[in-house]
Amino acid sequence: MAKLPKAPPVVSDINVTPMVDVMLVLLIIFMVITPMLSKGVNVDLVKTKNPIKMQEADKEDAILVAITRDDKVYLSPGNSLISPDQLGPKVNDLQTNRSDKTVYIKADARARFAAVTDVIDNLRTAKVDSVGLLTEEIRDKNKKGSL
Repeated sequence: MAKLPKAPPVVSDINVTPMVDVMLVLLIIFMVITPMLSKGVNVDLVKTKNPIKMQEADKEDAILVAITRDDKVYLSPGNSLISPDQLGPKVNDLQTNRSDKTVYIKADARARFAAVTDVIDNLRTAKVDSVGLLTEEIRDKNKKGSL
């Protein structure tokens, strides 16, 4: 009678290599996609202690005006460079047939105040009633996390 080959012993260790591979791929995907999710031109927003949350500014069809540190003005949707004098008619065209007529301004913290007031003045002369200024909350480094 022939002997049957003996089965190898059972391995009870967990093989985490496939899981680590999948997690690294997901991490890379999220690292590449996340910067693309921000709407409009990237600026360093002004930091305040008590910002007001404006979730409507994150909507796809929100009208955003971005002012960079070198006083260039961009209008979203489209991220098109525009002069402050042309801002009024373009915003009026974008506001037609909209329920939310708010225009959101993202100004860089190092932008000149005159550039920001120039944009606001041009929006006001174009009969824009509602203007929202987007800011960030100051993160206190000394504050401990709550339990």
